[in-house]
Amino acid sequence: MKIGVPKEIKNHEYRVGLTPSAARELIHHGHEVGVETAAGAAIGFSDEEYQAAGAQILADADAVFDWAQMIVKVKEPQAVERKKLKPHHTLFTYLHLAPDPDQTHDLLASGAVCIAYETVTDAAGRLPLLAPMSEVAGRMSIQAGAHCLEKAQGGRGLLLGGVPGVAPAKVVVIGGGVVGQNAIAMAVGMGADVTVLDKNIDALRALDRQYGNRLCTLYSTREALEQQVLDADLVIGAVLIPGAAAPKLVSADMIKRMKPGAVVVDVAIDQGGCFETSKATTHAEPTYVVDDVVHYCVANMPGAVARTSTMALNNATLPFTLALANKGAKQALADDAHLLAGLNVCRGKLTYKSVAEDLGLDYLDARSALDLI
Repeated sequence: MKIGVPKEIKNHEYRVGLTPSAARELIHHGHEVGVETAAGAAIGFSDEEYQAAGAQILADADAVFDWAQMIVKVKEPQAVERKKLKPHHTLFTYLHLAPDPDQTHDLLASGAVCIAYETVTDAAGRLPLLAPMSEVAGRMSIQAGAHCLEKAQGGRGLLLGGVPGVAPAKVVVIGGGVVGQNAIAMAVGMGADVTVLDKNIDALRALDRQYGNRLCTLYSTREALEQQVLDADLVIGAVLIPGAAAPKLVSADMIKRMKPGAVVVDVAIDQGGCFETSKATTHAEPTYVVDDVVHYCVANMPGAVARTSTMALNNATLPFTLALANKGAKQALADDAHLLAGLNVCRGKLTYKSVAEDLGLDYLDARSALDLI
């Protein structure tokens, strides 16, 4: 199979769909890899390294899309990229369709087979291709939040961990999943006063066993959430409903009543965000202020540590990429129910129920859609 890797064009997105090592592995299995020139240059993966791995270097994105049968990316295709997709293409990347009707309609119109990293599952019901980036984003959320708490950034002027004789900042993490767990690890390690809210008692028990009295675990009710958010210096939004739009857990009224200079970091922004006042930002302009509360809502947070993120992502995606290349999309999807869970769009049909419900569109069961390939 011909596997194409275009250069990412989203604002300050330096990750790349395949590392030279991953390209070499695919080539070893008899496939061809074409990489847009300088696709990985910003994070130290030169064209020469790809060539040494056996990949072809292609002049531009047009050349990649024209040549390839499968497109492997990191971020959702931008409007100019979506115009290049054709019915013979298999697209394998993050999509996050629920809050993005324009992208959804363009992918449906393309006729391509579009598989989303974020909805591929594993035997335990987890999201193995989302997990590496959730780990990165969770850890970064505390770094970003600590920076935003500095007075020069509009924050309250607090050091996250305090100093002897001065209390640490209060950090509230909404959600005890992968993002939340990694945010907690960083916040506890930096000496903050940390509270986590979740509706999953087993998750709270596991966190309690891990951290003991260094972490306050609370069952999430409206009252508990409101009390904690209003008392917080830094709130991390770490909730996820696979494939669906994130629930708006923190209202605009709650934001208005937070401490002046408090900070919210919305890691759920790729799925629309869990703060009512959230809107996607970029690494170029990462923050804005609503009612004296600093909002950090960068939609591709792991892109800031792009080399680490690219290698972590490729570790997770490569087995699936290899299966798609070895078997072709139809057979690979038919053979693996977990990969099939990643099928969001197929030959003009929407095949992920949560997205269809959120956007009010018709839905076709993913397995039934395989007959269209």
